[in-house]
Amino acid sequence: MGERLRNPLRKARSEKVLTLLLLIPILAVLFAYVLYPTFRTLVESLTAEGRFSLEHYRQFFSPEALTNLEALWNSLYISVLSVLLSGLVGVPLAFIFNRYEFPGRSFFASAAVLPIVLPPLVGVMSFLFLYGESGLITRTLQSLLGLEEPPFRLGGVSGILLVHTYTMYVYFYMTVSAAIHRIDPAMEEAATNLGAGRWTVFRRVTLPLLTPALVAASLLVFMTSMASFSAPFLLAGGFRVLSLQIYISKLNGDLEMAATQSVILSVFSISFLLLMRWYQGRRDYGIAGKGVSAHRREVQNPWIKWPLVGLGILGVFILLLPHLTLILLSFVPEGAWTWQTYPTRFSLENYLLLMEDPNIWEPVKNSLNMAALATGGNFLFGVLASYVLVKRKFAGKNLLDILVMLPWALPATVVAMNMILAFNQPTPFTFGNILVGTYWILPLTYFVRHIPLVVRSTNAALEQLDDSLEEAARNLGAGWFTAFRRVVLPLILPGAMAGTLLAFVTAVGEFVSSVLLYTIDNRPISIEIMNQLRMFNLGQAAAYAVYQIALIGIVMFISQRFLGVKTHNTL
Repeated sequence: MGERLRNPLRKARSEKVLTLLLLIPILAVLFAYVLYPTFRTLVESLTAEGRFSLEHYRQFFSPEALTNLEALWNSLYISVLSVLLSGLVGVPLAFIFNRYEFPGRSFFASAAVLPIVLPPLVGVMSFLFLYGESGLITRTLQSLLGLEEPPFRLGGVSGILLVHTYTMYVYFYMTVSAAIHRIDPAMEEAATNLGAGRWTVFRRVTLPLLTPALVAASLLVFMTSMASFSAPFLLAGGFRVLSLQIYISKLNGDLEMAATQSVILSVFSISFLLLMRWYQGRRDYGIAGKGVSAHRREVQNPWIKWPLVGLGILGVFILLLPHLTLILLSFVPEGAWTWQTYPTRFSLENYLLLMEDPNIWEPVKNSLNMAALATGGNFLFGVLASYVLVKRKFAGKNLLDILVMLPWALPATVVAMNMILAFNQPTPFTFGNILVGTYWILPLTYFVRHIPLVVRSTNAALEQLDDSLEEAARNLGAGWFTAFRRVVLPLILPGAMAGTLLAFVTAVGEFVSSVLLYTIDNRPISIEIMNQLRMFNLGQAAAYAVYQIALIGIVMFISQRFLGVKTHNTL
């Protein structure tokens, strides 16, 4: 009897020890590379002349410092407008492509996610090539209409909002599409049978069920817009936003003000996150139905069906224009498009240089190597952290979950500033070395920034995994590591790889962190694109962009075709 009692107690103690051993490396990484850099930024913002002071915050909010207040206000209202405009585009598209059947619907629905393969900098660059003062469409209209001046100029608030809407409506489209598929049509039919009109059914039944998806998309768009750097960097002109002010302060060597701006930007981003989570948590949005997915109604009326097809074709053309423009311009050799209305020559020169000139290929190699290093770390850390969060029991689990998700809640400019302020001096976490100005600072930043992507996608897989499978292996004599390697990991691998591949393509296209941290030895593709634009070598910049898009497209195709996991599951 005593032996039987001791065995469960011994097992419980061993499980606690195992949980502790798994937690130690997770907590060490989060403390060293997430908490400590964040704390250093906060301390820097509260320090003046070596002592505690609120002077930098007084400067930020003082009436004389209108630049900072203006930048904060601009960031906020640009982000709110980006949410509204992205929702106005993405939500109707989700309903049209998921509720109605018409010729070409499947192709149009797939084409609607095309903007997601454009890295932020590349997306802005393609719009400049199309709609900028010297863009293809701008010059074409000027030539056709015989105008002395360009008919429009892409820039300022309208330019930023146009780029944001094009690149961010996809968040609404994908999350709402996924939610529509989960709605049981019987619920809407029941409301209709009880006498409710279409508008009432939508307002009282459909919209509440879509609220979690709308909140999630709004969060993504707002936080992405608050952190947006590429569009303001290239299009803002005299228009200021807070992410750009951080960059300017850093360039001017005013690290204390850059730290203060970073803290304030983080506070507003996280406050919006908490507000939207509170709004979502006020009510229960669970679906108590049969779990039958929504069906699509075929459009029979030709006066509706064929205009929908026409709009679909026009929409696909508009969506493809930025991609096609980059491909076209990648064949334009240097000096072949300056004052002319259109490029005058096309050749393979830019691609040949990428393959033949080691110096031109170097940024591509740097991006691939740094993304691979960071993503390898993301996979190992993300799978372990996700397993502990989902399958182990311990006090403080909610706090650990918040710490894991913190790098995604912080804007990329803030994460980069955290790294600068934390590792511009020797620390125990860098083994007594200074990381700023070295090759390794960028892979580390990519790793920290993309931890949540792998954790979230792996969480979804682990939550669907029956605990009895691992317990059976342990009861048959397998140790924890053997059971995890032979049973758990193979079953969750598709979900973990989906987040890992998304982290990889995001790292390959990363610009915001890179522009604050790169050195000449580790400059990635995005920085080289910017350098080529500054030298007016548009063809080479476009060739680099095509490489980025092709790589991202291939990786996303692999993740969806062979791993069977949709991109929206990892967002």
